[in-house]
Amino acid sequence: MINRSFIIQIVIVLVGLIFSIRLFSIQVVNDEYKLAAENNIVQKIVDYPYRGLVYDRDGELLVYNTPVYDLMIVPKEADLADSSELIQLLEIEHAEFEARYNKARRYSGILASKFMEQIPNDMFARIQDKLISFEGFYVLPRTVRGYTHNILANTMGYVGEINRRQLNRDTSGYYRSGDYIGITGVEKEYEEKLRGKRGMRFEIVNVQGVVKGKFHDGEYDTASVPGQNIQLTIDTELQRYAEKLMEGKVGSLVAIEPSTGEILAIVSAPTYDPHLLRGRDAGKNFTEIYQDSLKPLFNRPLQAMYPPGSMFKTVQSLIAMQEQAVYPKERIYCEGDLIGDLAPVGSYDVIKAITYSSNNYFYKVFKRVIEQGAHESRYIDSRIGLEKWNEYIDRFGLGRRLGVDIPNEKSGYVPDIQFYDRVYGTNRWAFSNIYSLSIGQGELLVTPLQMANLGAILANKGHYITPHIVKSVAGEPALENTVNELNIDPEYFDVVIDGMQKVIEEGSGRRAFIRDLAICGKTSTVQNPHGMDHSGFMGFAPKEDPKIAIAVYVENAGWGGRAAGSTASLVIEKYVKGEITRPWVEDFVLKGDFLDARQKKELEEMKKARQQSL
Repeated sequence: MINRSFIIQIVIVLVGLIFSIRLFSIQVVNDEYKLAAENNIVQKIVDYPYRGLVYDRDGELLVYNTPVYDLMIVPKEADLADSSELIQLLEIEHAEFEARYNKARRYSGILASKFMEQIPNDMFARIQDKLISFEGFYVLPRTVRGYTHNILANTMGYVGEINRRQLNRDTSGYYRSGDYIGITGVEKEYEEKLRGKRGMRFEIVNVQGVVKGKFHDGEYDTASVPGQNIQLTIDTELQRYAEKLMEGKVGSLVAIEPSTGEILAIVSAPTYDPHLLRGRDAGKNFTEIYQDSLKPLFNRPLQAMYPPGSMFKTVQSLIAMQEQAVYPKERIYCEGDLIGDLAPVGSYDVIKAITYSSNNYFYKVFKRVIEQGAHESRYIDSRIGLEKWNEYIDRFGLGRRLGVDIPNEKSGYVPDIQFYDRVYGTNRWAFSNIYSLSIGQGELLVTPLQMANLGAILANKGHYITPHIVKSVAGEPALENTVNELNIDPEYFDVVIDGMQKVIEEGSGRRAFIRDLAICGKTSTVQNPHGMDHSGFMGFAPKEDPKIAIAVYVENAGWGGRAAGSTASLVIEKYVKGEITRPWVEDFVLKGDFLDARQKKELEEMKKARQQSL
């Protein structure tokens, strides 16, 4: 029988042996524990990378990095027996100083945290020599965005400190509290390319905070990697001019190079100074901009949705001809009594109907497209017709996102058979319920980007390249140029384009006429139930070998041929000819007084009625 005391001795020896092996592993073998044990004298410093630079299509620098400095504190090492000198140096109140210090202590007594962030370069230059005297404080260099021009605010977006919600959604594990991240626009869409890769270095410091050297000769240090530079498709001179024209207005403008899908200019009005959303005052400035009733942060080219109005008649013409519901030279007599119309009574073919924007003509043509006689029931027949019509509309990129490389693009809205089933009941609606679609009204909604893309489709006679704003990343093409074919006969585009040219020469777009530059366009006076109608224009130029497609919406500006048509023609002229030869048109747009006497009177009546209702 084994002696009990012998067993106890064996257990004690085994336990001691296990502890000895573990202690040897911690102290000698495993550097992680050794590093943790020495953490009280090792300072971990993050090296933040430079964010990628942004250039325009011609290589001009648009967005760069400018230095700022975060003042870090390790509360345990800070001697605040006399903090008055530091308070004076940092130009803050004593109560604010105490609040910052207490916040840092609550976070950790031994770990570094931010005491003051984004100290501007000029301020840091004044105080850097004196900061060395204060134990427990050190400076961490950072950068914020700088801009060579006050343009593209909504499209470029801004960079800010990552919040808790964004950290929780970060599946990559890259981000840490205190990191900066692209919040909106291109900065957000291309965040992984622009951000670079942070580095880390470990320095040995004594109890006074004096750096004594690198920890383990820098064995654990990692170098930061700068972000990749990107080149936009934007023409800076055109962008600046377009933003100037849209000053003081509410609306949007998008210009595209038809052959490539590259966005040449994109304007959301009103806009804001991009410098306001950087640095220490970014939070305060954001609140002021956010509370502005005109919503400068709302990216109208991608997010505003309007009825297309008469611009949509180009689409209806192409679908009707492709479906052989109407022939190009077929003349249809319009009495003018089916739907409200400014076009005179008479016979119209496709070209004349587009030129004079005959609502009654497109009412009749759309009725032929929807009611094709495929079924004896007019309800089922309309259902079949609308479903086929929806298939065509989808090819134009309407009712869905185009896939532009800017976040938060809206899809617009195109009603389908399911929508009308919900509203009226299955097989209980017909053409008489949906005829407003014939003239681009009713439930139909589009974005300005989609209308500019329609201009590109017409310019290309049947296809478009997905619109995009980034041309290259680190010198390599950013995206594949996806060609989207509509499979509509090119000959029908020729007919529509001829009509669009006549709109400018003798129709509602005469203000856009330029003697030696053939512009093809279509105006829209977009019905607005909340006030004055919106002014819209879509088109391209030159007619042969088009260089630019464009869409403009100016809210509450009345007729499309005045505000939107004039603005679009100036941008076209600036891009194609390089100069403005019609200063009177430029003055008209810059002044922004677009309503005629009748419309001004109507606007006053609206205002009075609104005040009385309140």
